[in-house]
Amino acid sequence: MLIRSTFTPARLLPLLLWPALANAQQAQPAHSSTQEPPTHELSELVVSATRNQSIAGETAQKVTIITREQIEQQLAITQDPGQVLSNLIPSYSPSRQKLSNAGETFRGRSPLFLIDGVPQSNPLRDSARDSYTIDLSMVERIEVIHGASAEHGLGATGGIINYVTRRAESGSFNQHAGIRLTTDDRFESEGFGHQIDYRLSGQQGNWDYLAAVTRHERGVFFDGNNELIGVAYPGELQNSRSYDVLAKVGYWLGDNQNIELSVNRFELEGHNDYVPVAGDRSAGIPTTARRGTPLGEPGYNEVTTVSAAYSHSDWYGNTLDAQLYSQQFRAQFDTITTFPYPGENGETLYDQTRNESDKLGAKFTLSRGGLWDDRLTLTTGVDLLQDQTRQMLTHTGRTYVPDSEFNNIAAFLQTDLDLTDRLLLQTGVRHEHAQLDVDSFATLDRSDVTQDLVSVEGGKPSFDETLFNAGLVFQVNDWAQLYANYSEGFGMPDVGRVLRSISTPNQSVDSLLQLEPIVTDNREIGARFDWERYGLELSYYESNSDYGERLTQDNGVWVGSREKTEISGIEISGDMQVTDAHTLNASYTYAEGKSDTTGDGQVDTELTGINIAPSTLKLSWSAIWNKQLSSHLQGTHYFNRSVDDPELEFDGYSLVDAALTYQLPLGRASFGIENMFDRQYLTYYSQAARVSDDYYFTGRGRTFTLGYSVDF
Repeated sequence: MLIRSTFTPARLLPLLLWPALANAQQAQPAHSSTQEPPTHELSELVVSATRNQSIAGETAQKVTIITREQIEQQLAITQDPGQVLSNLIPSYSPSRQKLSNAGETFRGRSPLFLIDGVPQSNPLRDSARDSYTIDLSMVERIEVIHGASAEHGLGATGGIINYVTRRAESGSFNQHAGIRLTTDDRFESEGFGHQIDYRLSGQQGNWDYLAAVTRHERGVFFDGNNELIGVAYPGELQNSRSYDVLAKVGYWLGDNQNIELSVNRFELEGHNDYVPVAGDRSAGIPTTARRGTPLGEPGYNEVTTVSAAYSHSDWYGNTLDAQLYSQQFRAQFDTITTFPYPGENGETLYDQTRNESDKLGAKFTLSRGGLWDDRLTLTTGVDLLQDQTRQMLTHTGRTYVPDSEFNNIAAFLQTDLDLTDRLLLQTGVRHEHAQLDVDSFATLDRSDVTQDLVSVEGGKPSFDETLFNAGLVFQVNDWAQLYANYSEGFGMPDVGRVLRSISTPNQSVDSLLQLEPIVTDNREIGARFDWERYGLELSYYESNSDYGERLTQDNGVWVGSREKTEISGIEISGDMQVTDAHTLNASYTYAEGKSDTTGDGQVDTELTGINIAPSTLKLSWSAIWNKQLSSHLQGTHYFNRSVDDPELEFDGYSLVDAALTYQLPLGRASFGIENMFDRQYLTYYSQAARVSDDYYFTGRGRTFTLGYSVDF
């Protein structure tokens, strides 16, 4: 039984648009024909990413809810999903603005991405593209659990980011159509992009349905000096095209039970019209691009996610949820000169790699409330996962990462106990059993690595881990709430990166310590305050792993160094409702971390930008001027950051974005400006994550987006 209080938790979530949330909680259409002033009467918001269906603001762990209105607000400014997440989630790294989220961490570690609870992250070979598997036009809200969590098992050492897809609207036949046009501030033809989307949904008797499609064409990107931003291996967002198709159908078997089938197909592929021009990092000259034909075929993402879900809200007094799912993931990377091979005429050609991952899984959850004089709720369940992954060279069919199979079964028990009317205790235990199956293989012959062509003996190592969580939520009074939490996360290292980097002949996979799981301990204390028109949330966290993973470069190749890591940080977020129509939001985050590079058990070296985000201050002002016109202004300042390696020090920068929305007699128009003051800057990843002339990228300059949408 969760605490029910007059405390208004949603107002404490960072950068949360109050009027939009009020509308969302009252289940209004996303594009209402009028905009009313906000109200303070909000229904409780259930967080589906928590297995015990917790209420936002009543959890012992920090939770952020990003509403559809917030997503629309950001999409009016930028269509980069990494940038949207960075703008709205405290402690999420600045976007790389590339088709890769490598270096985009959450509280210094990897988040687990989900679509309606289906894992998108690949446990065996991290392609760093798991945040690019769905178009945000298909997403109703984003649920974010901060810090390590075993809620959904494998991979959530930094937290959980769950995309909840759109639901069918009431009425028998509803349609939506929208278009967005994007350009740089000089209106260069090669910089033009557009996005169109169409959606229909409805309810008919016991049935409900939804079908949606999006097509997104992206031009090239220009920086603040109106120069082309460089194109990157392993893939690009700019100069690309993507499609997304979502279909859902549900049937109510009775008042208390229903079944739903959902399919999402996402494709993104580059056009291959530009080649990189290397910069000079030591001279401060950024990497750029010019028109040309790159080697090989375009890089792409192709992802199909299928889910069948059944729920029964009163199965012999219990709530039952069951889900079966599958995901097919294909990621092809652009060509680099690492993999040469001879052509038919003796010329030197270059291969490129493709990741292939297929997942099958099931989740079963059973919850019963009303126990122990209506003070106790028990939630239990079992999760199953099978993942098969390989990485191959596309032109020659050679194996880069051998066929590997991962099988995982986990059982869990979660309790929610009202110790008093003001004090809630949440505890849980989860046992993970996993087995990795790898056949014998030989490492690949690469041009820049000397330890290749090494024979490796296959094996079937297994792992068992028992994970615990415990937390308290104390309602001090009507306007103050305290919470404390301990939780553990379970993840695998990048297995593919470990296997392909083996340098010891006849190494046995069974005895390879680098394949041991990553168990992360997360400790957090926080406070939430609500003084009518003012809200504030403070949290301090520590995230430690005795055998973590830190990416390092060895002879130009990224390897995962297994090291003890310790990370700590603070998150502060607040809002001020100046009037019924004007809301100010602010957040500040700070993190620091070290790893044990000498193996003596003591952390000694500061983590760089590949792991840790810079200290960040975000401010925003949302206003409703009348029933037609609303505006949003947001600013972000990334503070300077120094580390042990002077080449990876970060010079901070500030960015300002703005958006206007106007309700027309038919439909709604929007106009957004990204990087309003056309700031010239080098991205955080380029400065702080790696030293390279080829990856020394500037960020996107002033960019305009004009949008129109209509519901009918």
